[in-house]
Amino acid sequence: FGPAGRPDMAPFRFVRWIAEGEPIKLYGDGSQTRSFCYVDDLIEAMIRTMEQDDTVGPVNIGNPVEFTIRELADAVLSKIDTNSKVVEEPLPSDDPTQRKPDISLAQKVLGWNPGIELSEGLDRTIPYFKTRIGA
Repeated sequence: FGPAGRPDMAPFRFVRWIAEGEPIKLYGDGSQTRSFCYVDDLIEAMIRTMEQDDTVGPVNIGNPVEFTIRELADAVLSKIDTNSKVVEEPLPSDDPTQRKPDISLAQKVLGWNPGIELSEGLDRTIPYFKTRIGA
């Protein structure tokens, strides 16, 4: 995630709902886990992949640090002055309960690990999201 990220991703939706004075909507109880990798880390991994010749084929890149969607909502709320609350909506039947990439090949072949943690990524991203939605 990061500036110019997809508007359908949870961090962007959460900021938009807050800016519109809406509650943050969690699907289910928010215990599903996700991992978000900041765009600068992704680009670094892609460049390292292109600059090496040892491995040809897919190399998973991403952030293996998981957190719940509720933790993400709380993190976004902690960074924006708002009275917005979190509400629970029905969980769609096709919503995966876990998303966590296996980056062991990227670690081994590229010597790569993501370096930007969620909190810092949100600090870099929220101002962009706010300007994009006119908040």
